[in-house]
Amino acid sequence: MTPSFRLLAKRRFLPLFVTQFLGAFNDNLFRTAMIMLVIYRIYNDPAQEAAFSAVAGGLFILPFFLLSALSGQLADCHDKAQIIRIVKTAEIGIMVFGAAGLLLHNVPLMLVALLSMGVHSTFFGPIKYAILPQHLEEDQVLPGTGLVEAGTYIAILMGTIAGGIISAEHAAIGVLLVAALGWLAGRQVPPAPPMVDDAGVDFHVVRSSIKLVSDTMHVRRLFLAILAISFFWAQGAILAAQFPPLVKNVLGADQNVATLFLAIFSVGVAIGSIAVNRILQGAVSARCSPVAALVMGAFVCDMWWTAHNWPDPAGALHNLSTFLDMAGSTRVMIDLLGIAIAGGMFVVPLYAFLTTTVSKAQTARTVAANNIVNSGAMVAATLILAGMVHMGVSVAETLLIVAVASLGAAWLAWLLHKACD
Repeated sequence: MTPSFRLLAKRRFLPLFVTQFLGAFNDNLFRTAMIMLVIYRIYNDPAQEAAFSAVAGGLFILPFFLLSALSGQLADCHDKAQIIRIVKTAEIGIMVFGAAGLLLHNVPLMLVALLSMGVHSTFFGPIKYAILPQHLEEDQVLPGTGLVEAGTYIAILMGTIAGGIISAEHAAIGVLLVAALGWLAGRQVPPAPPMVDDAGVDFHVVRSSIKLVSDTMHVRRLFLAILAISFFWAQGAILAAQFPPLVKNVLGADQNVATLFLAIFSVGVAIGSIAVNRILQGAVSARCSPVAALVMGAFVCDMWWTAHNWPDPAGALHNLSTFLDMAGSTRVMIDLLGIAIAGGMFVVPLYAFLTTTVSKAQTARTVAANNIVNSGAMVAATLILAGMVHMGVSVAETLLIVAVASLGAAWLAWLLHKACD
């Protein structure tokens, strides 16, 4: 086994990896099953469907704005393993509501569960990165971060596919079973006590959020790292929002092709997350990130060119086999894989950087501040995208905008590399 995969044989890493994997899988199993149920069996009106999608997206990301500061403080002031056990116990209760919503076709119940899963993810998010420097050696933090990131994307892929192909009734059973398995895995995470005495927690969410971001962002190296990561997630938000209309309205293909795109993207990020550790040989460094951002931009630019010159769709949507026989389909898939691999290579060292360049007593707060800024960047990118679409900007043209934005991500990563490496 490579040094990265050897970590999976260690108790100080494997339970956390499994807990994170099952959590990401369950999130996407529930969300996908809910969306399929609402769109195809409950609603039959485009306006209602659009409103539901907007409300669902907003509810899931809202806790990251409101509660990230609180989650970071709690994680730094208390045993992180104990918080994991509390959070995973709560997940079982949350999924009782979610399963009931799926079985009863009750939209309010499902939205309550979705909001609660957002809260669950908000409190677990800082821990999954901040606990690594406590449990791993310094040269194991980067490979550990890469494995967590790779596992997350594989779990997203598997959960999304499962949620799309099984019935709501089977999904209701599935989310409860996975939540129970996550609870069992979470109980195996070794203790991770606070590195400093409890200095108190500010429960005023607005004040604590502003203070947390301010205290973190005034440090130049953290400012650059968080901005670079936020650039990445802003680009990712635009790409994720544009994949469905790109597949349907530009490439003229059906949802099976969209699923293939998701699979390629998830596998690509996982490959990039593991590969960057081999290149950096375990060292936490931003030196690969500028090149990775430029490579990602080049692949996005090539995808824009292919989409821009794609023949106008006519007639029924292409199924998977028909699409694969079309000229240019291989080029599109290679571009997508290249974007994903480069994206994984770009962002993983930056996450490892966040957790290793601050004291272990501040890691969860740092990750929480990063989550707040990232969430803001994703919302801003989505709003900008909506405005561009309203002004008549095509899907292909938004890809070109993402390609240009890669220059900004590369520049920020280069500044970070020069400042810190």
